[in-house]
Amino acid sequence: MRLIRAVSAELSKCLTLPGGRAGIAVAMLGSIALTVLNAMTARRALTSGQPELIARASPFETAFAAMPLGTVGAVVLGVIAIGSEYTPNSPDAGGGRQIGTTLTALPQRIGLLSAKAVAVVLLVVGIAAVTLPVSIGIARLIVGEFAVESVSVTEAVVRCLGGTLYWTLTGLMALAITTLTRSATVPLIVLIMNNSLVSFSLLLTNLTSLAHWLPDLAGRRLFTGIDTVDGGLDAVQGAWVMAAWTVALLLVAGAVLRRRDA
Repeated sequence: MRLIRAVSAELSKCLTLPGGRAGIAVAMLGSIALTVLNAMTARRALTSGQPELIARASPFETAFAAMPLGTVGAVVLGVIAIGSEYTPNSPDAGGGRQIGTTLTALPQRIGLLSAKAVAVVLLVVGIAAVTLPVSIGIARLIVGEFAVESVSVTEAVVRCLGGTLYWTLTGLMALAITTLTRSATVPLIVLIMNNSLVSFSLLLTNLTSLAHWLPDLAGRRLFTGIDTVDGGLDAVQGAWVMAAWTVALLLVAGAVLRRRDA
C-alpha cells in the first residue's frame, strides 16, 4: 500500500512538473506532428511519381520514422523524475532541494527509487500505448491509398511492443544515470544528443565491435526495420542486453543513493 501511494505521488510530480509535461509533449505531440510531416512528404512524392525521393512509402514505416522523438521524451521523463529532486529552489523558498522533503515523507531510499522507476514505466508505456497507434493511424489515413502496406499486422504489433520496451528501458536508464550524477543537466544533454543527433555508440563501432553491446545499439532492432550499421545483436539478444544494462544501472544507483548523503 505504501508503494502504491509513493508511485501515485511520483506520477503526480511528473505530470505537474514543467519538465515532465515537456517530455510527454515531445513523445506524444512531437511524434504525431513528425508523422504528419513524414506522411505528407511521402504522399507528395507518390502522387508526383517520384517514390525514389522517400526511403520507404509504407504507412507503418512512415509513422515509425518518428520513433526517436519518443525516445527523447522517455529520456526527459527519466531524468526529471529524479533530477527535479536535486534542483535548488528559488532563494525566496530557502534555496534548498526537494530531496530532503521527499526523504522525510519516504525515508526508505530504495523504496523511493522503486516508486520513481514504476512511475516512469507507467508513464512511458501509457505514452506509447497512445502515440504509436495514433501515429500509425494518421500515416495510413494520409498515405494509405497511395502505397501498399508492406508490414504485416503481426510484425507491426511486435515492433510496437519492441519500441515500447526500448522507450521504457531508455527512460529507466536515464533515471539511474541521473540518480548517480544528482544533476539533470548533464544526463539530459548527453542522452538526448546520443538518441537524436549523434549516437556515440554508433561512432564507436568504427573502433571496436564491442560497441554493439552498448545499450542503445544492442536494443536498436527492437523497433527498426532499417539497419543503420552492419553487425550487432538481433532483437531478442539486444533486448536482454539492454535490460541487463538497465538493471545493473538501477542496482548501482540504488546502492549509491542508499549510502550517500542526500
